[in-house]
Amino acid sequence: MRIAQVAPLYESVPPTKYGGTERVVSWLTEELVRRGHEVTLFASGDSMTTATLFPVCRQALRLDPRCVDRMAAHVLQLEYVFQEKNNFDLIHFHSDYLHFPLSRRDNITQVTTLHGRLDIADLAPLYLMFKEMPVISISDAQRNPLPWANWQGTVHHGLPAEQYPLSGGKGGYLAFLGRISPEKGLDQAIEIAKRCGIPLKIAAKVDRADAEYYESIIKPLLQHPLIEYIGEIGYPEKTDFLGNAAALLFPIQWPEPFGLVMIESMACGTPVIAYSRGSVPEMIADQVNGYIVSDIPGAVEAVKKLHRIDRGQCRRYFEQHFTAERMAEEYLALYSRLIKGQSVPLTVSDGVLSWMKLEYSSSTT
Repeated sequence: MRIAQVAPLYESVPPTKYGGTERVVSWLTEELVRRGHEVTLFASGDSMTTATLFPVCRQALRLDPRCVDRMAAHVLQLEYVFQEKNNFDLIHFHSDYLHFPLSRRDNITQVTTLHGRLDIADLAPLYLMFKEMPVISISDAQRNPLPWANWQGTVHHGLPAEQYPLSGGKGGYLAFLGRISPEKGLDQAIEIAKRCGIPLKIAAKVDRADAEYYESIIKPLLQHPLIEYIGEIGYPEKTDFLGNAAALLFPIQWPEPFGLVMIESMACGTPVIAYSRGSVPEMIADQVNGYIVSDIPGAVEAVKKLHRIDRGQCRRYFEQHFTAERMAEEYLALYSRLIKGQSVPLTVSDGVLSWMKLEYSSSTT
């Protein structure tokens, strides 16, 4: 197939440090190329790929001090993609809904993987307006706010097994990896570690939007002797960080759409202790590759039971469910069906959708 992958421009593909969506796009792109498909990647110019790279901007926007208006590059990217549309059998967007007006007006085969949260009031009227747009979820739980969207399938993320070797967790610490923001629950992770009397290492970034939260809530908590803030890390530092940990703490405070760090952790053999929100029950088999808990006391009890988890079993669970090969196979099946014009029909009638649209319109006036 001739496939276009359209990535967000905030991070390179793959990212040098933090960046879940762009990392998944990289893994998918490389696996599609390995299988012999003709892939063009629309991404930032500092991306690294075996596909044909179409560089939209010089470098990842988040790390470019000269970039003031990040939306400008994304609008430019859409123009480039649609100029090249006839060169592809299918265009796979990873940039949310930005292309919807153009895709509605052009005769192209396209699909969008939605990587973010959908429980935002502003999104429902938009997706109702563009209800015919084919979309893919990254977990079944992600669909809950918009069950009537034009879902074509759920494809869980997958990663290259060889990049995340099984490790023994000899570091004896608990790990927190990702982003410092209220919904990620770092304050909870710190409290769990303190109650357990076990060191917590934090490898995380702070976005500009979360700077005040970090300064006022998190920074004072970092002074405890058990707490070590490492900062933002990338690959391969991430594999050592996860592989040497006794467990990954994932005390999320929001309906997590996927949680890439969970499968990265289990690939290294490191069990996950996670709150039962969003996608967590789809990722974690309780008492097999970690523990699903509901609060801090439950997490503390789970830490005490970590010796019951077989790290080899964590790795085997990953290999069975979350490899890049499996992810690519599922996407290719969806691509083939869409190219043949066999999209999944909407499961909600136009009459019901019209009523819902009226409800959303009246609630905003």
